[in-house]
Amino acid sequence: MYSKEAIEVFLKNQRQLFDETVAENEEEAREFLEECMAVEVASIKEVRRYLDEAGADVSGMSAKELEEASEVFALPSGRYLIVEG
Repeated sequence: MYSKEAIEVFLKNQRQLFDETVAENEEEAREFLEECMAVEVASIKEVRRYLDEAGADVSGMSAKELEEASEVFALPSGRYLIVEG
């Protein structure tokens, strides 16, 4: 369901969203992402659409501001992982 890349990025950067560590290894990270129904999307346009549909006010946000949102994890491949805390 989640790419290895997404799991690794979340595991490494999870403190950008949470005050404490929620996963210690890849298996725990995968389980956590599944539990909170995280979403992996292909572009920043899809990030905007997802957050808008989830009720977030993103209308005035630039692409850079979206990328810097704590729940958005930019992946090296250019994809994005969205994790709602």
